Amino acid sequence: MDKSVTLDNLKTMLQLKSNKQDGLLDLIINNTEQALRFKLGLAQKDEFPSELGFVSLEVCVRRYNRISNEGMASYSQEGQSITFNSSDFDDFESDINTWREQNGKNVKSLGKVHFINPYRGGSRAVRP
Repeated sequence: MDKSVTLDNLKTMLQLKSNKQDGLLDLIINNTEQALRFKLGLAQKDEFPSELGFVSLEVCVRRYNRISNEGMASYSQEGQSITFNSSDFDDFESDINTWREQNGKNVKSLGKVHFINPYRGGSRAVRP
């Protein structure tokens, strides 16, 4: 699997000098890129898009910073308050959708929608 985030780049962003957390950081990188591949509609054999490497790196940093606060919507301590998005990818949804559109990976429509008018006699479907 191609990686867009390197351990060295992530450690630089997090200002980590030692190798003590390399195993954890590798796990965060792998999980983040696997999640992003899923969001992009990429198979394991597909090359990772280098133009979205910034998304992986930023999400890895966010994931690392959430350790011990998993599942929390917000965190407060001594006057400092942090609010987390429901997904670490939320701020990059527009970038992800733009890439999907440009690369033919948009989600296909699942079918037709029929609306029922409750004010009309009977239960006939109203076609849009």
